[in-house]
Amino acid sequence: MTENARIGVALPAGAESADNIVTETVALAREARDAGLAAVWLSQRFDTDALTLAAVVGHAVPGLQVGTSVVPVPHRHPLVVAGQAQTAQAASAGRFVLGIGLGAPALVTAAYGSAPQRPIAHLREYLDVLHDVFATGTVDHVGETVTARPPRSARVVGADPVPVLVAAMGPQALQAAGERADGTLPFLAGPRTLESYLVPRIAAAAQSAGRGAPRVVVALAAVVTADVDAARALAREQLSFYDTIPSYRAVLDREGVAHAAELAVIGDERTLARAVRSYLDAGATEIVLTQTGLAGDAARVATWRAAGALG
Repeated sequence: MTENARIGVALPAGAESADNIVTETVALAREARDAGLAAVWLSQRFDTDALTLAAVVGHAVPGLQVGTSVVPVPHRHPLVVAGQAQTAQAASAGRFVLGIGLGAPALVTAAYGSAPQRPIAHLREYLDVLHDVFATGTVDHVGETVTARPPRSARVVGADPVPVLVAAMGPQALQAAGERADGTLPFLAGPRTLESYLVPRIAAAAQSAGRGAPRVVVALAAVVTADVDAARALAREQLSFYDTIPSYRAVLDREGVAHAAELAVIGDERTLARAVRSYLDAGATEIVLTQTGLAGDAARVATWRAAGALG
């Protein structure tokens, strides 16, 4: 069905209630693998740390790709992230993917008091530092927004070079991702937006830089349930936040939808299969299902099993 495309799920899934989030995340990752899913993608929040969880999960659950979706780069120095990412790569025996992004400016400013004044320049320099560290273990970078000059090797023994994906949807971020990263991690970019805008732009940027075809790892909200109306109402509640964020608003407008919840895939197994096919046909190379627990644990399990059967 998916022609070797990977289907994964985002964690947390939205139905967690354990006493220990690390223990439960590991258990959910094992459940995802056993359901036939190829990957789990860990969300960065203001409590748990996605890179730390990736190392733990990658070490504890063999046979599963582990990624971050995504780590915001403002206020995280690239040398620190490079060390954490390589540690996760070593812990997972080469199954880790680093997903980074600029973050929503309103959230970044509210949390930290400031955001990069030149975000695209910062992203480009950030990617350059990561590339040098992952490729050679060394870096000597003095730029306009980033300085990275470690006095000794920054390589983590046992870590393969780490693939880097960028949560990019605007034209400048897509250009930077195509030129300097291994692909992109878009969210709320529907099939029309992928086919007519996002995939051609990042592919052209990668080609102009002499890089291979980029990975396009698309995140979409999805729930397999018979109670479609209730799940749709919950999706509207959870996703309404994105309706007014400029970067997401732009892709929603490009897709021709008024609300982010309109892109949520809610229905039976055939509904999910059709949606996955439409995204793959539009140029996605991998799929990440998000919000799978918004309708409860039974619906989450049904969603994971249905998605695993597609792989």
